[in-house]
Amino acid sequence: MSLPDRHFYWRVRSNALSFAYQHEDLSHTDFDLVVATSMVDLCNLRGLLPHLASVPAVLYFHENQFAYPTRNAANSNLINAQLTSVYSALCATRLVFNSHHNQETFLSGAAALFKKMPDGTSKDMLLHLPAISDVIPVPVLLKSYPARHFSRDDCIGIIWNHRWEYDKQPMVFFEAIQKLIKAGVSLKVHVMGQAFRESPDCFAEFKSTYPSHIGTWGYQSMEDYHRILRSAHIVVSAALHDFQGLGMLEAIQSGCTPVAPDRMAYPEYVPPELLYSVGESIDAGAEAEQLFKKLFATINAGRGGDVDITRYNSELVMPLYQQLFSRLALQR
Repeated sequence: MSLPDRHFYWRVRSNALSFAYQHEDLSHTDFDLVVATSMVDLCNLRGLLPHLASVPAVLYFHENQFAYPTRNAANSNLINAQLTSVYSALCATRLVFNSHHNQETFLSGAAALFKKMPDGTSKDMLLHLPAISDVIPVPVLLKSYPARHFSRDDCIGIIWNHRWEYDKQPMVFFEAIQKLIKAGVSLKVHVMGQAFRESPDCFAEFKSTYPSHIGTWGYQSMEDYHRILRSAHIVVSAALHDFQGLGMLEAIQSGCTPVAPDRMAYPEYVPPELLYSVGESIDAGAEAEQLFKKLFATINAGRGGDVDITRYNSELVMPLYQQLFSRLALQR
């Protein structure tokens, strides 16, 4: 079951009401296991549907609100979202995170939040959470393709396959690409991913200024998306948050060489030589310069070696989910 992905802070606080009262069958259905994302208000859901309180529950974190960059969000809304996820974690049987970065930032963020509370709580309440936590990524289902080697003389295909929003820092990406063009690099950009009613201005500005350097623009069908991934050379991220980076992993498995910042989940699978340094207080302009330098060096070196992401393969990951779900369901 799911709810529309809009009105985020309302959704976080009211989803238990929606699930409990829009799905009457829940009130009289016997379940072996509840699997919920960390956005679900598991505590209130179990309170509104008391028979679920005795059913084992897995809370899956594909992201967390302690390490998510926010724009135009009231502090009270953010704290509400953070607390909801902590309440849900405390009443879950098992927590599963898609990356070590996600796990570490949630646990440290929850502890820091508890320290801010004036009274009535203790960080000791959270001490058992690491013991009930697992890290199991979202599996990558595609067939693996060998990495494509390239040289400075090639027309380099560069992939952007992220949401068209500020937290993915498209302005950093486009500024770095402009620097490559001015440096004489022959390239085509394939700008894909989900666009919204309002997108950062840098998309329209780049499209109108550099039309001859555009290979693909806009959301693609699944078939075309994977075809483009298999034809390009480099996939880039400049994101401020990425708790796993499924788009990056799909591109890597399709034969692209990744270039990404040395933060978040990327160091868990991108080799150090393909990460650019961001430091602690780097601004967008300075980061674009670092990304440009890393891309320029990667292209000049003809870097196209295989990046090992075997542990994300569905053949290895799916049995981990199956074992976890079976074990918990049998506990009932």
